[in-house]
Amino acid sequence: MSRHSYTDTDFLKGASIAKVQSSVFDVTSAAYGGKPNSDITQALANAWRDACASTWPTKVVIPKGTYYLRGAILQGPCKAPIEVQVQGNLKAPLDSKYLTKQDTWVGFQYVDRFTLYGGGTFDGQNNCYKNKYCKATDAVNLRFDFVTNAMIRDITSLDSKHFHINVFGCRNVTFQYVTITAPEDSANTDGIHIGRSYGITVDHTTIGTGDDCISLGDGSKRIIVTNVTCGPGHGISIGSLGKYQNEEPVAGVIVKNCTLTNTQNGLRIKTWPGSPVFGTATHIHFQDIAMVNVGNPIFIDQQYCPYSQCAQKAPSTVQISRVTFANIKGTSATPVAVQLMCSRKLPCQNVGLEDIDITYSGDKGPLTSQCAYVKPQFTRVAILLLVLPILLV
Repeated sequence: MSRHSYTDTDFLKGASIAKVQSSVFDVTSAAYGGKPNSDITQALANAWRDACASTWPTKVVIPKGTYYLRGAILQGPCKAPIEVQVQGNLKAPLDSKYLTKQDTWVGFQYVDRFTLYGGGTFDGQNNCYKNKYCKATDAVNLRFDFVTNAMIRDITSLDSKHFHINVFGCRNVTFQYVTITAPEDSANTDGIHIGRSYGITVDHTTIGTGDDCISLGDGSKRIIVTNVTCGPGHGISIGSLGKYQNEEPVAGVIVKNCTLTNTQNGLRIKTWPGSPVFGTATHIHFQDIAMVNVGNPIFIDQQYCPYSQCAQKAPSTVQISRVTFANIKGTSATPVAVQLMCSRKLPCQNVGLEDIDITYSGDKGPLTSQCAYVKPQFTRVAILLLVLPILLV
């Protein structure tokens, strides 16, 4: 047989290669017509539609360049694993009234076996912090609803108009090498907010924003946060919890090997007083954390009530238990390094502090602690942290 002859095997290989090639859906291809420096809203919607309908694994590609996007709600279920490779810079409308959906700029819903990656940027173009007359919006840069078995890596979320990334009803999702950036005076720009989700991992991620770097709402279970760099922002928070009816328990949270720099708070659990129903937050572990000039480094706040929106006299009915702070070291921006302010109705249970070494060099007094309605277990905690007595009134 001639070396140029084709066998049945060769034919099948060729068909397989053609099938693989056809599994890439480029929004700038002739089929979809997207172009740099233009609006690709319809091109992206059409590329996702075709990719999601394929029975072969597919990839939607947004190549390098700048593109404008009024919004995208990319829904499943899809028939096979699907990737979205964003290499370019996507820009939201400056004016929120041009968004296709007022609470979401880019959303992924009901997708299984999903990957978002590529080194690209989602630029929410929030300039409200510069303009006091700017109308507030609830548009989240990236919203993941009921997404399962997914990887989000090597992307940037910039200047979101509201939360940068919102995770709800998801299972087994990993965020890795994500960068989140917003001015420290931009309101409600939480980095990653997680609620009612199971098995979420945030790893090797850098967050600097105007609110919590990471916040966990009710129903957050088996959450792992590792190697996160936070600052500026309000720290890493569990909560706030206990504001609404029918909240689900928080259970199984590990925050480890993180660095917080110039944040308003450090490691915080916050619940509202006057909670409408009983709730729980349990098995929460903070370990191996470095702090640089952090306000309120260790903080359990069961009297959380911003803007006087609640009845302060009614105690929180969220039971906090089995919480550990271990190997927490660095500098505090305030003289109160540890605050464990628990509920008088449901005192905190099984709270431990081990290997705490925090210093304060300011001029507002000596380093102290404040504790109420809790009997913490101290192991190798600097003596200065124990200046104030534990209050059990």
